[in-house]
Amino acid sequence: MARVSQQHLDARRRQILDAAARCFARNGFHATSMQDVLREADLSAGAVYRYFSSKEELIGAIVTEVLDTVREAFEEAASQSPPDPPDVLVGQVMGRVLRGEFGMGTAAGVEAPRLLVQVWTETLRNESLAALLRTGYDTVRAAWVKVVEAYQAAGLMRDDVPAEHVARTMIATAQGFAAQQALFGEVPVEVLRNGLRGLMSMGGQKPG
Repeated sequence: MARVSQQHLDARRRQILDAAARCFARNGFHATSMQDVLREADLSAGAVYRYFSSKEELIGAIVTEVLDTVREAFEEAASQSPPDPPDVLVGQVMGRVLRGEFGMGTAAGVEAPRLLVQVWTETLRNESLAALLRTGYDTVRAAWVKVVEAYQAAGLMRDDVPAEHVARTMIATAQGFAAQQALFGEVPVEVLRNGLRGLMSMGGQKPG
């Protein structure tokens, strides 16, 4: 029997994750069954269960992938000296997430805003998913803190404000943009970029 290549295995796993992402975004976690995922992926039960033993495992894999995508993007940005300004950086990262870059499939990227909103809701009742999200959030926050510290070290941002406070605010901006995408329809990433640029144009004087 011919050995199945790793490339084939990775492509099949990607096929399943993309199908699950479409189903979850379209119908929600609870209204989606594994049979729905099988039909969407056009695969047999054996082919899918070889990779994922349950719907919960699929959800966890997608959540981890989206969070890892954002973390990797900002870790890459933090390695630059200095990083691009916030309006450019946040806009670039959100655009790349939505396009499914950093190894995340295009389907998961396009559906990321709807998936994230559903995940936030699901964490209120699912402790294991909540723990996964907290861990992922901590790694993302650490990557953003490095970016802010790089801004401060380069003299591009006030250093009298804790870097973690700025990082949390930047995360909230991205989360809010994702929520708008999910709830009110697609919005060009340029809107986020221009809005941040407008906020950044205000004077940087310290309060008296």
